[in-house]
Amino acid sequence: MADTRSRFRTLLPRRSAKLIGGFAIVGAIVLFAILGPLIAQPPRDSDNASLQQPSAEHWLGTSKLGYDVFSQLAWGTQGSLMIGLVAGVIALVLAVVFGVLAGYFGGFADEALSLFTNIMLVIPGLPLVMVIAAYVQRSEGLGDFARSSVLVAIVLGITGWAGSAVVLRVQAKSLRSREYVAAARVAGEKAWRVIFVEILPNLVPLLAAQFIFGIIFAILGEAGLSYLGLGATGSITWGTMLNDAQTGQAVGTGAWWWFVPPGAMIAALGAGLSLINFAIDEVVNPKLRLAPENARKVRRAARAGVGVTETGVIA
Repeated sequence: MADTRSRFRTLLPRRSAKLIGGFAIVGAIVLFAILGPLIAQPPRDSDNASLQQPSAEHWLGTSKLGYDVFSQLAWGTQGSLMIGLVAGVIALVLAVVFGVLAGYFGGFADEALSLFTNIMLVIPGLPLVMVIAAYVQRSEGLGDFARSSVLVAIVLGITGWAGSAVVLRVQAKSLRSREYVAAARVAGEKAWRVIFVEILPNLVPLLAAQFIFGIIFAILGEAGLSYLGLGATGSITWGTMLNDAQTGQAVGTGAWWWFVPPGAMIAALGAGLSLINFAIDEVVNPKLRLAPENARKVRRAARAGVGVTETGVIA
């Protein structure tokens, strides 16, 4: 039990400024998504005066149609986070199926799964998403689901897994040759149990990093689709806010409060998730974890004049 706990601790990112800062930013955005709609007016309330600058009554001003921008931002944060989470989960599951299974089984399964993964890699991502979204949204029989945020998340999820699958395949092939995996196979353990008990737990940092990457990709992808008019029309997201601002000539009229908040939220969430990803990378790549300490040792040695030549180069 003690060995298991120690092994699990080694898979967790160490507490650092990057990790704390990333969680603080992401936590604040999630908290805003939960509490914001509770204190904001209905996002489609058009009884307000149009294009009002930020004030005590409307903290982030109003849009051209009289919508309260703060209310739209609160509900849009919920919508964007939902799309990011759903698409991230779908992309991670597909990456595990096509990456881990290919790396573990090898042979024909590896070749077949890798072939499909490589095909998905060479197809440009955004044009593929645009084509699928446009085709599905014009399909008969889907009704309101055709322009829903759930459908957008599904489309982004099934088009954003290939890169992660390649990374997971390489790591799974490396783990397959480890002694404890070989011992489990010799002991007669079934393949699915070896994968779930021996392989996947050792990929936790990498899976978390790929999941975070999937969320970032999905949120940016949804913003791009919505800006082009292919996003979800039945819900509010940061992307639909940017699209409304673009079609409403927010830049031309100087209504900065209309388009700056959703853009700033996208940038903030991307920065927070990237900081968390950097902290996770230190677990995946121990050299990154040791680099700051090594740099401090070099600076201390340089200040003390130990092992430093006259030109300042470490001897």
